Amino acid sequence: MSVMDTDKRMAARAFILGHADALSCTVYRLDETDPEAEEEDLGDGKVLFAGQFNAPAEWDAEARDDFFGDADPGLFFNAYIESEAKPGSKAHFSAEIGDYVAALPGLGEVVMYYVYDAVEDESGRLCVLIRDEEQPA
Repeated sequence: MSVMDTDKRMAARAFILGHADALSCTVYRLDETDPEAEEEDLGDGKVLFAGQFNAPAEWDAEARDDFFGDADPGLFFNAYIESEAKPGSKAHFSAEIGDYVAALPGLGEVVMYYVYDAVEDESGRLCVLIRDEEQPA
């Protein structure tokens, strides 16, 4: 198991937070112990979309079906998510599978996404997001 280079990770964090195309967002988490409770507001962050999620070429039809289920593959996106709070602070968060992201593309518009998958390395916290189908295209 390799050790993550902290300097590279912090440089990637700064790059994402300062990127001109990064959108403001708020991340929410469901209360696993009380499904009726309101989602917890984890805080504000930045989301930098990195394009449509494409299934790896080595995936067969069964693997693609397992991953996408009944969802439209066109609703899946790659995105880096960073908390605006300082790492190590009480307000800092990392987006996790099952979280919700309210992205703010501008003009008062809010677009909701579900965190379907997430992995962190030196280049940042890369998430596979599913756009809420109830949102206008």
